[in-house]
Amino acid sequence: MSSSSAATIRDLVGPLVGALGCRLYDVEVSGSGRQRTVRVLLDRDGGVDLELITDATRAISPALDDAPGLNGPYLLEVSSPGLERPLRTADHYAGAIGETVSISHHTDAGPRRVRGVLVAAGPDSCTLEVDGERVDLAYDAITKAHTVFEWGPPPHERAKKKHRGRAKERT
Repeated sequence: MSSSSAATIRDLVGPLVGALGCRLYDVEVSGSGRQRTVRVLLDRDGGVDLELITDATRAISPALDDAPGLNGPYLLEVSSPGLERPLRTADHYAGAIGETVSISHHTDAGPRRVRGVLVAAGPDSCTLEVDGERVDLAYDAITKAHTVFEWGPPPHERAKKKHRGRAKERT
């Protein structure tokens, strides 16, 4: 299936999930023949719960069954984008401003990966702050990007707390 199929599915599914009070975050179509997968990612203020996933699946499945260009079997997956969200569109990047992101991209020297805080996102590029420096990246040079979820406090904060805890034990 082509990217035009994903666009067709986006156009079809967007109003259906909007009626359920959520936003269509992304549509991914992969595989071919009997191995096709249609992944629909939903988002909502306050998060996505199992009830929303169930309601959305019930609304989306019959609409896709009747959609032209999606003939034959497919696996439908409906979920949230997760804690580490993929970034594919300018809107995704704009929604992730202030978050830590990991971006793989092409350079003249070959493929590179950078991790930093997303500080700006425009229609054609984004800007990260990496070790106090700003890095501008054009979207067309980006091969893969996602937000980064960090468990717990930063490492230096854990060390401070651990040290303070030992001092209390000795006294």
